[in-house]
Parts: sequence; C-alpha cells; structure tokens
Amino acid sequence: MSVTELPGDRAPDSSTTPAGPVRPARRSAAVALLTRLHFYAGVLVAPFLLVAALTGLAYTLTPQLDDALYGDKLTVSTVGGQPRPLAEQIAAARAAHPDGTLTEVQPGDGDRTTRVVFARDDLGDRQHTVYVDPYTARVSGGLTTWFGSTPATTWLDDLHRNLHLGAVGRHYSEIAASWLWVLALGGVVLWWRRRAAGRSRARHLLVPDLSAARGVRRTRGWHATTGVWLAVGLLFLSATGLTWSRYAGANFGAGLDALRARTPEISTALAGAPPATGGGEHQHGGAATATATDPATYDRVLGGARAAGLSGPVAITPPGEAGAAWTVAQTDDRWPVGYDRVAVDPATGTVTARSDFADWPVLAKLSKLGIQAHMGRLFGPVNQILLAALALGLLCVVVWGYRMWWQRRPTRADRRAPLGAPPARGAVRGLRWWALLVGVPVVVALGWALPWFGGPLLGFLIIDAVVGLRQRRRRPAVPVSPAPAGS
Repeated sequence: MSVTELPGDRAPDSSTTPAGPVRPARRSAAVALLTRLHFYAGVLVAPFLLVAALTGLAYTLTPQLDDALYGDKLTVSTVGGQPRPLAEQIAAARAAHPDGTLTEVQPGDGDRTTRVVFARDDLGDRQHTVYVDPYTARVSGGLTTWFGSTPATTWLDDLHRNLHLGAVGRHYSEIAASWLWVLALGGVVLWWRRRAAGRSRARHLLVPDLSAARGVRRTRGWHATTGVWLAVGLLFLSATGLTWSRYAGANFGAGLDALRARTPEISTALAGAPPATGGGEHQHGGAATATATDPATYDRVLGGARAAGLSGPVAITPPGEAGAAWTVAQTDDRWPVGYDRVAVDPATGTVTARSDFADWPVLAKLSKLGIQAHMGRLFGPVNQILLAALALGLLCVVVWGYRMWWQRRPTRADRRAPLGAPPARGAVRGLRWWALLVGVPVVVALGWALPWFGGPLLGFLIIDAVVGLRQRRRRPAVPVSPAPAGS
C-alpha cells in the first residue's frame, strides 16, 4: 500500500463535532508519523514495487511457458515400462553432445526425460543439459540451463531479480522487499485506526465502503481494503524475498550460521580414503573423477539410493575429488516435499551417510519451503494462482495510491498544484519519551539488518529535517503589537 489519509482530508468542523473527551494529541503523533512515512515510502518505493509485481507476475507462468516452448525436450511422448539403464542414457547423451564435464544426472521420472548435465568453460555459471527419453535412450535435445532452469525461466528469473543488470540490478528487488513489509503493516494499522475512529462496522475492514462519495475517499477505500486482504501474502513475499537478497540475505545467512540453522551438510568421506579438500558436496563445474567418467557407476549409485528409500525425482552428483562418496538428493519441490539426501560409495553402492529433511533445523526448513512457495512450486497451480493474485492486487493498490495523490491535488484557482500535498512534518516531537527510547534502537537494528531499509530511511530523515529547517527560517516573523501606554 502506498498512500493513506493525509492532512487536508475533510475533517469534521468543530461546530458539528459532538462534545466529549478528546484523545490526547500524543496519541495522534504516532499516527501522524506513520502516515508521513507511509506516504513518502509509498510514493518513492512504489515504482520498484510495480516492476517487482509485473516481473513476478510473468514468472508465475514459467511452468506453462516451459511446457509450451520445451515440451518436446522436457517430457516423453509415451511412458514406457522399465527405464533403460542410466549408463545407456548417459552414453547416448555423450555421443550427441561430446563436449563438457559430466556433473549431474537426474533420472527421468514418469513422463519426464532424464537430464544429463555437463559443465563447460564457455558457459560460465550456466550448464549444458541434454534431455534423454528414459524408455528408449533417445536424445530429445539440449539446452543451456541455470541449475536446472530452462532459458526462458532463467531469463524471467533474471528479469525479476535484477532486471538483467547483474549485481547492480539486484538493488531494485531488495529495495522493494525491504519496504514492502513496512508499507503493508503501516497501511493496515492506519486503516484500522481510521475505521476505529469512525466507529465503522467491522465489515468495512474487509469490504470497501461503496457509499463513500466518488473521489479520493472511494479510491482510498479500494486501496486500503485490498491492501488488508493482501497483507499476509505481501509480508510473506517480503520476508522470503529478503532471504536471498544481496545485503539483507547475507545478514540472514549470518544469523542462520550463528544459530546453527543452516541446511545440514552431508559427509562424503569414505573409510580408508584421504579426506576431500573441497568440502562436503560437489558443485557444478568441478573436476571429473575416474568413477564419474564411468556411466555404469550412476546405476550402482542410484540403486543404493533407491534401496535406502529415496523415491521420486533425484539428482545424482559425483564428487569433485577422487576417493569420496557420491551424493543423491531428492528434488521433489511439490508438497509434501522430498529433500532427503544420502551419500553412496560408488564402488559398492553402499550408503555411507544420510541427511533427512525431517531432521533439518526449523529455520532451515522454513527458509527452504518459503523460497519454493515464493517461486510458485510448492503447491503447483494453486501456488501459481495465489502468486498471480498477489501480483495483480499489488499493482491495483499501487495505482490506487498514486490516483489518490493525484485526486488530492489543490484545484482552486489560487491554490493549484500538480500533485497532492504531503502530510505535515513534526510528528516526532509529539511522541512520548518511552516511545523514542524503545523505537529508536528497534529502527536502528532493523536498518542494520536491512540496509536498503535503513539507508533510505536515514536519507529521508536528514533531507526532511533540512527542508523543514529552511522553511522555518523563511517563514516571516509575526510582528508583536506594542502594549498600550499606561498598561
């Protein structure tokens, strides 16, 4: 949400206001401060939210887009009985595409083709994936992929994350995620206070008041009510988006490390073998080992993993160094997910270590599931529909916010202005001392954890203070009439 009630809304005239106790002005100072923050953050951050919503909406269509563009490679025309041995499928992939280092194999499951992944120096962080019909060992084709994503999905993913501008472009998405939760929570609080002050029925918290006059009041009703409906989803998108952002994501990762809540590593050490030097798991582009070049090893390793209970789609990854176990990991992103992993001795097919998703730390589980839901994978088409609804709703909320700003502009001949006036400054001076004592450290901590929240907020406060000081200095002094003689 971007804009809510601003000074200049038609306030009730004192002559028509019923007599009664008036709430202290200090209570309204917090509301005035939140209103000003909500207004300026909405006006300045809304363009980033618009882009994030549009690109995110496009990304929700990637499963259907992949099927339309690459269906002949990703799926088989006829599901057969028993799949051919992986060795035969890998040999066919290697014959059709002889370049590159074999780094991973994902056996075909159901109507899905087998994916044979090769690392190539000329592709950088991309891979070359060859698709093989698991029932006939016929090569369906090949694509340049990014950790399993097709070219179309990779293009849309880059568009959503960084606008194809690399590391610089990632700032835009982090700004959007860093401020989205502030705008959503602030808008809900302001809408609740407005309804409570107006003694409106509770249903108007969830249904716009269509009896309001046309203009800013009706627009605000649609803006705020839609925002209330979207609030939980927007908070979710903000939190999950921040977990893999550039700066806030690094702080989140450091927090997971401090709490020992990272995804557990799985040991690939083999008894009697020298310790590997490259860490627990092989990454794309690692060196090939002698066993990795033997396609028959993949069948042996897969057999050991299946015997250990790893069902569904899996990825088989050879180690980067000789004398280490292979890793087989479940890759089922649909709920109920499958993320169990085992380490397998390639010589015997014996499982040497195991890491089950059920044993992961709670934060690691929530982070993994949250990312999959954010990407629209966790609940399949239902997940996609919910994300699309959130994106469309956010677009409407932002447009209505800017419309209110336009509708609030002065139109009288002596007070014409191109845009609406911002809320009045000075609310901080009306806050209670304890509110400042508690609020300032909290905001500082949030600004440190979320740099693209803290930095712009500090900049706004400095600029706002400078502008306010200059305006006070320019304000003409009110002449004081001399006291009557003899008084």
